[in-house]
Amino acid sequence: MEILDPTTEAVTQTIAWAPRPASLSGKRVALIDNTKFNSDNLLVRIGNILKHEHGVAECRMFRKHNASVPAHPEIVAEMETWADLVVAGIGD
Repeated sequence: MEILDPTTEAVTQTIAWAPRPASLSGKRVALIDNTKFNSDNLLVRIGNILKHEHGVAECRMFRKHNASVPAHPEIVAEMETWADLVVAGIGD
């Protein structure tokens, strides 16, 4: 009889965080909607808070084709050229 052990040791990895701006004042923020229910509403509220309380100059909504796939390359390319930072939102 062969006994298989399905457990393994946890693998750890270091996450490289993106550098954070010292201030949000005057920045352009891309808001990426994953298409799930209410993600767009959440992101609009976040955008308004960023503008009114943190001096963000402009927020622009980008929308993925659907929630189960990464953002398409054309969306990512546009965000890279337009935005100073990105906020991704989920719904449900």
